[in-house]
Amino acid sequence: MSGKIPPRPVRPPGRPRTKGKAPYLFLSPYIVLTAVFFAVPFINAILLAFYETNGPRSRAFVGLANFVFLFTDSTFRRALFNTTLFALVSVFIQLPLSMALALLLNSGGDRVKGFFRLVFFSPNLVGQVLVGILFSVLFTPRYGLVNRGFQEVLHWGLEARWLSDPRLIMPAIVLSSLWLWVGFNMIYFLAALQTVDKTLQEAARIDGASPWQIFWHVTLPSMRHVVIFVVIMSVIGSYQLFELPLALLSESYGFGANDAGLTLITYLNYRAFRSGDLGLGSAVGWVVAIIIFIISLIQIRLGRIAEED
Repeated sequence: MSGKIPPRPVRPPGRPRTKGKAPYLFLSPYIVLTAVFFAVPFINAILLAFYETNGPRSRAFVGLANFVFLFTDSTFRRALFNTTLFALVSVFIQLPLSMALALLLNSGGDRVKGFFRLVFFSPNLVGQVLVGILFSVLFTPRYGLVNRGFQEVLHWGLEARWLSDPRLIMPAIVLSSLWLWVGFNMIYFLAALQTVDKTLQEAARIDGASPWQIFWHVTLPSMRHVVIFVVIMSVIGSYQLFELPLALLSESYGFGANDAGLTLITYLNYRAFRSGDLGLGSAVGWVVAIIIFIISLIQIRLGRIAEED
């Protein structure tokens, strides 16, 4: 033996390397599940939007008539207005409150931070249905805690009918959602604050910057990716709002007086499952999906512009 390692045999040129059937066998469960639970329902939802149905088995092709009907239906426009209003509240009221709580907790000790983080996040654990039922009791005109609080603190002698007055239905939904989601979004902002470079903040403080200037010019740009993500997810969640108003306004099937609490998904549920027109419900779903897609693209584009600046 010469002690030399024999050279590795070279595969003849032009002869492809065969992988056999094993990779495809391992991939087959994923492919089958994707086809059954995603691809087939996705294609069926597209086709269904062009049909008028009376239950799951009776259907007639109507083309774009479902979409034409939606944009001429005053109830759909009301649902679109309510949902857009709620989305604006989520962005301009709910998220600033979440950021303020995150900044407040970020300046505290670890034990205080952990305790209040759990306290503010815990309402999200109970779910929208339970929160809706809970606040339906709190908004009771005579004995509800909300009315009692206004009477004791603000000396408000009136008994506001939060869930029957069209002017107060959306504020009631907003107050319920604030209790539910402010702490949830606070967790994202609090995690992002942990990654901000403290040396940049200290340098700005030494240069004489005020706390607001440090936040606006140093802290917020450092966490812009998380902010963009939270804004996009909040808008998507707002346009998918369903369980909370349905449970809160259960006596009116989630509509409220003068449709003041009607949302797009509540409208979809009514058209598809109460009226039985699954085709029109599918059309509503696609309109909601397109709206969310367009708004998300705009927000991502604005985020990139801000990042470039």
